[in-house]
Amino acid sequence: MIYKYVFWLAVLSLIVFLLERIRPWREQSVNRPLLLQDMFWLIFNGYLLGIIFAPIFKFIDSSMAKGFFTVSGNILKEIRFLSKTGLEIQIIIILIIGDFIEWIVHNLLHRVPFLWKLHRIHHSIHTMDWIGNFRFHWTEPLIYHSFRIIPMTILGASWQAILFVSVFATLIGFLNHSNLNISWGPLKYIFNSPRMHIWHHDVKMHKQSGQNFGIVFSLWDWIFRTAYMPDGQPEKLGYYGDEKLSDNLLKRFFLPFLD
Repeated sequence: MIYKYVFWLAVLSLIVFLLERIRPWREQSVNRPLLLQDMFWLIFNGYLLGIIFAPIFKFIDSSMAKGFFTVSGNILKEIRFLSKTGLEIQIIIILIIGDFIEWIVHNLLHRVPFLWKLHRIHHSIHTMDWIGNFRFHWTEPLIYHSFRIIPMTILGASWQAILFVSVFATLIGFLNHSNLNISWGPLKYIFNSPRMHIWHHDVKMHKQSGQNFGIVFSLWDWIFRTAYMPDGQPEKLGYYGDEKLSDNLLKRFFLPFLD
């Protein structure tokens, strides 16, 4: 059971939910608008999506490995150096490389019009809490997976390392969207936090195409000057024109095909 992502998804959900009840940052109701819809996104994106697309993910992974081997021949064995390293080293490398790739993809979700049509569902959040971390269009995991799996497949990461990184990233994601007053102190220049990520959801854009695109690490935003972290909180969350986005779950599910 502990080797299943869904187990840790449930454990982390409960932990962060309780932390919000013990020491909330803002006074806001648990039963806020679209809570049931966010529970659907949590279950679908966090569990059902993996089951539905598991055959596709396996096909993509194997196809990439075979394709790269055809082009490179025996070089592939040398490049898959992670398969010969310890689990700790694998985790560190995959976490850093994978997170930087996700930072790039996140930027593209804001800059490419078609991708923004998908990503705007996540930015329709008006009340920030832990479960909002999973309010995103079901195609986003497919996009992230396609980009992240290339180095993971080539470098030969083990499933244990991938699981650990996935669980850790989920924890940070829950915390980033949670109603908790956390900044990590001096480590704010390395790790993302609720105090930083909430400004990513500000209705105002303080940098070109937005700010604070980091997932686990804030480091990339500080390096590439997309970081924005003043004191306090935004006056309003969302994006300009979000009132035009329907709250209907089916319409959101089939965006942008019905848009």
